[in-house]
Amino acid sequence: MQIRALAPSDAAAFQALRLRGLQECPESFASSYEEEVDTPLQEIEKRLQPNAASAVFGAFKGSELCALVGLQRESMTKLAHKSIIWGVYVAQDTRGRGVGAQIMLHALKYAVTVLGTSQVNLSVNTKNFAAVSLYKKLGFVEYGLERGYMLVGGVLQDEHHMVFHAASAS
Repeated sequence: MQIRALAPSDAAAFQALRLRGLQECPESFASSYEEEVDTPLQEIEKRLQPNAASAVFGAFKGSELCALVGLQRESMTKLAHKSIIWGVYVAQDTRGRGVGAQIMLHALKYAVTVLGTSQVNLSVNTKNFAAVSLYKKLGFVEYGLERGYMLVGGVLQDEHHMVFHAASAS
């Protein structure tokens, strides 16, 4: 398993896996398949351009992209000690093999050592028991619950807000 930051040349693979996740797990993402399906590849390439405040990581089985994690450091000076994890997705045929843990650990290490952040936040659907369990095993703790944060197919979804403090993980 190779895990690395994605580059503009990975745009097509990123878009295909992202769209797959949006279709398979609509309750896991604020964005929808319909909102992203027509995004031009050039826009995806721009989003994957390396920069000092963010990265999108991919896990590869051979040459196949099978997992994604986005990471963004807060831009405001008073908030720059924090990063946000977004867009986590592990392909269904890859789940249960530790890939989610590996790519999340990679993103956490990057957040602390490269971005210089001491706190990493994420949000997760309360019904995504596997993800909640994984995040807790990695040292995330819940600090809030938002009821009805999203409406999917006429059903309100609740969301846990979770935080990882680098100092307490050492």
